[in-house]
Amino acid sequence: MSDLLTLDKVALSYHTAGGETEALKSVSFSARRGEFLSIVGPSGCGKTTILSVVAGLLTPTSGSVLLDGAPVGPPDGNVGYMLQRDTLFEWLTVCANTLLGLRVQKKLTDESRAYARSLIEKYGLGEFADSYPTRLSGGMRQRAALVRTLAFRPKLLLLDEPFSALDFQTRTDVAEDVRGIIAQEGVTTLLVTHDVPEAVCMGDRIVLLSPRPAVVKEIVDVGIPGTPSERRASPRSARLAEEIMEKLRREDG
Repeated sequence: MSDLLTLDKVALSYHTAGGETEALKSVSFSARRGEFLSIVGPSGCGKTTILSVVAGLLTPTSGSVLLDGAPVGPPDGNVGYMLQRDTLFEWLTVCANTLLGLRVQKKLTDESRAYARSLIEKYGLGEFADSYPTRLSGGMRQRAALVRTLAFRPKLLLLDEPFSALDFQTRTDVAEDVRGIIAQEGVTTLLVTHDVPEAVCMGDRIVLLSPRPAVVKEIVDVGIPGTPSERRASPRSARLAEEIMEKLRREDG
């Protein structure tokens, strides 16, 4: 399986009135086509900064980021980005929310409209397509936000703690739902999370970062089959999560 995304010795420093802050030191890893990577590390280590660099929102100080063999540039729809909040507009219907990004980027065609509508139907939102987001549960809102992102047909999907605003049970259910949709669509995905058991249950591999400035300390193969809920029930998942948390504690200490 070939690599879709490659980060090679990516460094980034912020320049402020108070001086220079080194956020990323030398971050190197790759993501294979169709792979789901979880990224974990100490608080403030630069996880979200990595996503911003991959999305083309920030330009690294040095190093390279390649998507499908080409340098990452300004956002162009090839990278989909889901934030912590669903950011649905309450005054737009579910269907209108789904089409908004395509409309803004002038990519709304009969074909893209039909594809977005097919995603709405495929993932259980059809009866709510003409309803407003206030009628949706927290899990359904996240599903709608994911459909909106997938409507671009991105090559790469970035998830920045997308379940953090949900209670535990809803979070578990939505994670299962989202992982299933991503698997069906075959989209390469990077998930940033502070929840190590979640990283284990969702990811094919896990990228462990050091405290800021971030470097990749280790990449762990999960190697546990099944859906997130099946993995969560596995003693192997609990052991692996504890091993990773212990490594992070040592790094943070």
